[in-house]
Amino acid sequence: MKLLILGGTQFLGKYIALAALARDHAVTLFNRANHPTPHPAVETIVGDRNMDLAKLRGRQWDAVIDTSAYLPRQAREAAEALSGAIDRYVFTSTEAVYADFSQRGIDENGPLATLTDEQLESANNIGTNEPIKLGQLYGPLKALCERTVQEVLPDRTLVIRPGLIVGPDDYTDRLTYWVARVAQGGEVLAPGGPDRFVQFIDVRDVAEFIVRMIERSETGIFNASGPTSTWTMSQVLDACRTASGSDASFTWVDEKFLLQEAVAPWSEMPLWLPDAPDYKGFLFFNSDKAVRAGLQYRPLHETIGDTFAWYRANRSGEKLRAGIDAKRERDLLRKWHEQ
Repeated sequence: MKLLILGGTQFLGKYIALAALARDHAVTLFNRANHPTPHPAVETIVGDRNMDLAKLRGRQWDAVIDTSAYLPRQAREAAEALSGAIDRYVFTSTEAVYADFSQRGIDENGPLATLTDEQLESANNIGTNEPIKLGQLYGPLKALCERTVQEVLPDRTLVIRPGLIVGPDDYTDRLTYWVARVAQGGEVLAPGGPDRFVQFIDVRDVAEFIVRMIERSETGIFNASGPTSTWTMSQVLDACRTASGSDASFTWVDEKFLLQEAVAPWSEMPLWLPDAPDYKGFLFFNSDKAVRAGLQYRPLHETIGDTFAWYRANRSGEKLRAGIDAKRERDLLRKWHEQ
């Protein structure tokens, strides 16, 4: 097949390109060339999707994979520009599109988040070449992007809604923090309880699933999160310790203490959310439909080990974007032991 990726140089886009090349497909990237191309075999058309879509005229592809639209107008402009050039439009969305995370087992039929006209106008006023930091608007905007593409290209749209994506090249550092921190050894502050379930998916598993779905000309909407109620936080940390061979020990600190000390869930303590009614379903998304369609999960130790190898080769010693400050961690552990 001939595939066009809007983006294709970072994380999910990069691994979609590599998965497609591994299955002998021809890959064209359309991006601003701000990052290295993932492989010399890819073709790159340099351009900004907000103003340079005309550069794609006169070409034909079997499918486009849109990894970079956050605003509905971006999705509409790309879908309309490519409507005569593609057979399939694949939109990579997010499970943040859902309106209610209070129940476990949210599937593709769950109600979606919405925006007011004022919120949409505010989002559209974000500079097109600025880093987009949309906060709570992110999920509802992605839901509008989905709807927009489906309106422009009915019966030709495949929507993939991943959950938390992790693995090598993850620039959010949510799993990487734990890999790096455990590798340092010593006493590690572990949030909540060891048996708390976590849910994430290896970026390569998402990428390979998307390519296989395109090969089968699939359409529709698919959650693509990790396995449900399978991996615990204890298993994740133990796998991190095995991967690095460190002497780390884990001190499990209950969430009441963490909240009293204003420890920020998800950012200071990645993979941890308080046991609050509004979040009960957040790490328990239902991806059964995708599994029936061929989504496969690699073993936990493989994801952890490959993430550690990537971190050690490329990021060792860098300040990470997620995770608690080392001094604050020591102070919290001391206070926890004292009480």
